[in-house]
Amino acid sequence: MIQQKNIKWVYLLAIAFILINAVCTYYEFYYFNLLPAALLVVFLALFSLDRLMLLVVFLTPFAVNLQNLEGGLGLSLPTEPIIFGIMVIFLLKQLHRANFDKKVLRHPITIAIIVNLVWITITVITSDIPIVSFKFLVSRLWFVISFYFLGTQLFKTYSNIKVFIWLYIIPFAVILIYTLYNHAQVNFDEQIANYIMSPFYNDHTIYGAMLAMFFPVLLFFTMNKKYSGSIRFAAVLLLIVYIIALIFSYTRAAWVSLAVALAAYILLLFKVKFRTVLIALAAIITLAFVYQTEIVMKLEKNRQDASQDFDKHIESISNISTDASNLERINRWNAAFRMFHERPVFGWGPGTYSFEYAPFQHAKEKTIISTNMGDKGNAHSEYIGPLCESGLLGLLTFLAIIVCVLSTGFRLYYTLKDNETKKIVLVLVLGFITYITHGALNDFLDTDKASVPFWGFVAMIVAIDVYHRNKEEVSIE
Repeated sequence: MIQQKNIKWVYLLAIAFILINAVCTYYEFYYFNLLPAALLVVFLALFSLDRLMLLVVFLTPFAVNLQNLEGGLGLSLPTEPIIFGIMVIFLLKQLHRANFDKKVLRHPITIAIIVNLVWITITVITSDIPIVSFKFLVSRLWFVISFYFLGTQLFKTYSNIKVFIWLYIIPFAVILIYTLYNHAQVNFDEQIANYIMSPFYNDHTIYGAMLAMFFPVLLFFTMNKKYSGSIRFAAVLLLIVYIIALIFSYTRAAWVSLAVALAAYILLLFKVKFRTVLIALAAIITLAFVYQTEIVMKLEKNRQDASQDFDKHIESISNISTDASNLERINRWNAAFRMFHERPVFGWGPGTYSFEYAPFQHAKEKTIISTNMGDKGNAHSEYIGPLCESGLLGLLTFLAIIVCVLSTGFRLYYTLKDNETKKIVLVLVLGFITYITHGALNDFLDTDKASVPFWGFVAMIVAIDVYHRNKEEVSIE
């Protein structure tokens, strides 16, 4: 009897929804169609937060960014409102129970992240445009809390690591096929490649960055003989799509980042200590600074512009004489360094670069891409941006996160007993390296497209270190 009554209620509610939706559609009010999806999100938020997080991962490649909203910030729909809700629910639960795993809180990566967030909060207070900086802080918090802090708990279940990865790879492959199809209609023109992936990805740079970031992971699924033939076959097909998309993205930074990841893989194979790598990097940076004049003079001799020809496009990477894209980056960086010199301690405020950099441009450094209004984007660097927006400590605290992640990743790869977990760590570290390399030339951590996998990868590495480090060798079904 109870079951029959419940079924009657289901039928009544379904009929009521159809009738109300029909009336709304007649009067051209289409938002009522979103009610079932909204109810599903609310249900998952209340009863299954882990599944809601995985749903967000799946939706991220499909999300559409709305630009130029009030306050100068964009909003990615439908993902960012859901991520904000996940953050609020998590914080409310912690206020009620305060039972977050202290092993994660004591981890060096977590400490580095908290220090970075604290410093960003301080520079919000000193910001030239506090409302913009506050929105930047909230945006950073909802990504870090949802996909790092909550992510570490999601990845207590080891299988969720691979589920998370597949839930980004598969929908992203749909976007790749959509992009390649549209690109083929215009004969894979290099100029159109800059925006052919719209509206899902704003331009080819972030599109290329995500291609590079997941490339090592797909290789892992393809080459690991422990996986079933069907999984490996699917991975091979996806890898082919990713390779074709990577080539026709014409994203030079993505290609460079994969080359750096390959170099890191060789270092890991030879078990080079992370401390040695760090010293070598410091030496290279120091030499580059000492001989910067000679290096610039050498680079200025290259006048090969971006081209549809692959070889010429590679050659154009070092062209700082005529390539407008490269020259505009140098213009942005120089403006950012001048901003830093004026406010080296607290900076101008998180997220304020695009509002402040215009007066710091020099006429001789401007390009055909430049604008007198200074209203076309950020500092094009994950490192120079924090330097001018949050001062020297803004950069150093972000670098501390990177150093801690790489140090942990190297240590795990050298010490883990389970071969499959070791390989997972390897590809996570290599994917992370592609992003931090790409980050020298672009800045995407204010978007869900990059932040979801970036903080997710970091959370996976920490979860493996905290929960799965002593895992013994097991077979994969």
